[in-house]
Amino acid sequence: MDDILGLTEEKMNKAIEAMEKRFTNVRAGRANPAILDHVMVNYYGTSTPLKSLATISIPEARQLMIKPFDRGCLSDIEKGIYEANIGLTPNNNGETIILNIPVLTEETRKGYVKEVKQIAEECKINLRTLRQDANNDIKKDEELTEDDKDNMTEEVQELINKYNKIVDEKLSEKEKDLLSV
Repeated sequence: MDDILGLTEEKMNKAIEAMEKRFTNVRAGRANPAILDHVMVNYYGTSTPLKSLATISIPEARQLMIKPFDRGCLSDIEKGIYEANIGLTPNNNGETIILNIPVLTEETRKGYVKEVKQIAEECKINLRTLRQDANNDIKKDEELTEDDKDNMTEEVQELINKYNKIVDEKLSEKEKDLLSV
């Protein structure tokens, strides 16, 4: 009985974590090293994550600085950033690569808010699927009495209500972050 609820809650936590990770990839007009998480660099014939080839720092609020451990891979890092299509143009000064984060227009901000709402809605759909799976598992369990099944179904509903509220709170925070100038 507790196995079904525990497993369902664990899966719901993972759904929230996945949503938050996707949220970090939506820019808010400020420098955030997480936007480079998916940048892969062809380093000596091997596709390597940028994070393992360089240190990434934030010298200014809207600027990222990439300092490679091996200066010989600067052009490879530049190429990787272009290929990742993250919408930023790298500036190579021979020792580091600077990425300037452009100021977001009102229209761009609204577009990002729509994207974030879509991500949150996908998370809620995932949560509903998890609820349905848990309810099906409860119905199939022959060891449980009808009262136990009803109680567990209610607990699953309480879980989804709790996690939907978390999604709404995270969405609200991200919207506020995107719309603040």
